[in-house]
Amino acid sequence: MTKLPTPDPARLARLREALLAASYTADGCLDLLGPTGYAALARSEAVPALRATRGGTPLEILVRLFLLQQPVPYPAAAAALPVEECLADGWLERSADDAAQVRATVDVRPYANEVAGLESSDAWVVSDLGCAVGGAGGIGASGSAAGVPRGELVLGVGGASTTLAGLAVRRPVRSALDLGAGSGVQALHAARHAQRVTATDLNPRALAFSRLTLALSGFSSTETAEGSLFEPVGERRFDLIVSNPPFVISPGSRFVYRDGGMAGDELCRSLVRGAAAHLEPGGYCQLLANWQHVKGEDWHERLAGWVAGTGLDAWVVQREVQDVAQYAELWLRDGGDHLAPRAAYEARYNEWLDAFEAARVEGIGFGWITLRAAGAERPAVRIEEWPHPVEQPLGPHIEDWFARQDFLRGHDDAALLAARYQLADEVVQEQVGAPGAEDPEHVVLRNARGMRRATKVDTVGAGFAGVCDGTLTAGEILDAIAHLLGEDPRQLRERAPDSLRLLVEQGFVEPAA
Repeated sequence: MTKLPTPDPARLARLREALLAASYTADGCLDLLGPTGYAALARSEAVPALRATRGGTPLEILVRLFLLQQPVPYPAAAAALPVEECLADGWLERSADDAAQVRATVDVRPYANEVAGLESSDAWVVSDLGCAVGGAGGIGASGSAAGVPRGELVLGVGGASTTLAGLAVRRPVRSALDLGAGSGVQALHAARHAQRVTATDLNPRALAFSRLTLALSGFSSTETAEGSLFEPVGERRFDLIVSNPPFVISPGSRFVYRDGGMAGDELCRSLVRGAAAHLEPGGYCQLLANWQHVKGEDWHERLAGWVAGTGLDAWVVQREVQDVAQYAELWLRDGGDHLAPRAAYEARYNEWLDAFEAARVEGIGFGWITLRAAGAERPAVRIEEWPHPVEQPLGPHIEDWFARQDFLRGHDDAALLAARYQLADEVVQEQVGAPGAEDPEHVVLRNARGMRRATKVDTVGAGFAGVCDGTLTAGEILDAIAHLLGEDPRQLRERAPDSLRLLVEQGFVEPAA
C-alpha cells in the first residue's frame, strides 16, 4: 500500500507557496481549462483537460500531475515544485516506467473554500488517486486503486460533500465537529469560522488525508480522533456538528467510505438520536442521510420517530426517492460490480434485492437533516419532501428558518397580530387565470431565494403581502382590508393567524426589525 505524504511544516509551506505561485487554484484551473474542460473533468473525462495542458507551463504541469495523474518529466516538475522535497515527503514518486519522470502519489485538488460572510480562500483537498470526483466506480474490477484496497479508499470532493458544505450554518463558533471526515472537506469549511475543529473517522487513512488537507490549506487549529459515530469525542459538546456519513443502505459493509455497517438506516438514525448529547445550547447538527421507505409505514412518521424525545428542533428535507432496483444499481456501479463477470454482478444484485425484500423496503429516500438544540419545551419539527431546485448556499436560509420557529413559538395569536412584518426579499406575486378573465383564478406568492417556495393565497393574503412594509401591525393591516372588502374585522382577525403563521414559517414575510 502506498505510503501517504508526511511533510514537515516548513516544507509544507514551500509546497503551498509553489502551488499559489503557479496559480494552481480553483480559479486558476478554471481559467486554464475553460468551462468545457472543467465540466468534463467533473464527469471524470480527461481528454479536454489533456488538450488544454500541452504547453508545459507550471500550472499545466501541476494539472497533469495532480488532477490528471499523468507522469511528467523531472525538469518540468522541478520548474513548478520543490521536487526533491516532494519526493522525500511522498507527494511524488519516480515513475516505474521511466525514472526520468515523476508522478503524483495522491490527488491534490484545488478547492475554493467559501464561507458566507468571509472572503473566499484558496485551499486544496487531498485524496486517493482516481477518487476526487465521481466516487470509486471507475477504478476497475481489481478492487484497488494505486495499491489501496477499495474498501479503504478515501474520496475527495463530490456532489454530496459540496451539498453539505452549502447547507451548513456558518456563524462564528467556538467548536465544530466533522463526523466521518473522509478527506476533510467539511472540516476545511468549518476551520474558516470555528475556533477549534475536530475531525473523526473510523478509517485511519481518512484521518491522515484530513490532516493533509487542513495542513496544506494552512489550518492548524484542528485535531483528529479515530472511531465510530460519537465514540471518539466522549461527552464533549460542540456548537456545530456536520456529517456526510457512510449512509448507504447495503447488505454488508464492504466500503468504509460509504457503507454504515449497521442494519438498514440505523446509522443515520443513531446519529440523529445521539446528537442531543453532543450539542451546546443553540448548537446545530447537520447531516446527509438515506432512509428506508418501509411497506405499510409513513416515511414522515418514521423520521419523526428518529427525532422524538431528543428535545431538538428538526427540519428534514427529502430531495429524492429511488426504488430499490435503481438504488442497488447506483451503488453496484459505485462499487465497480458492473465491471465484474455477468454472473457475479447478477449474484450481487440479487443480494441487494433479497435484503430489501426481507426488510419490506420499497424505496430509499435521500435528503438532509438539520437539528438544533433550542432548549424549547415544544420542539419545532418539520419533515417534508422538496424535489425542486434550491438556491445554494442554503446555510443562511436554514438559520433564518430556525429563527422564525423561535418567533412563532413565542407569539400566540394576539401577539402575532400585534407584530409588524415586511415582505421578504425577491418575493413576487403571480396571477393565474384564463386569458381575458376579469379576476384571476388564484394568486401565487413566489420566493426566488432559498428554498424557492411558492404558495397560493386568497385576496386577503395577497393584499396583506402587498402592503407589508413594517409600518403597520398585522392587525391594523387586516382591519384596513376588512374595511375595503366590507367584512367584519373581528372575524377576519380570528381566521387570519393560521395563514399568517404559514407565510412567516415559509419565509414570505418576516418579522420587522
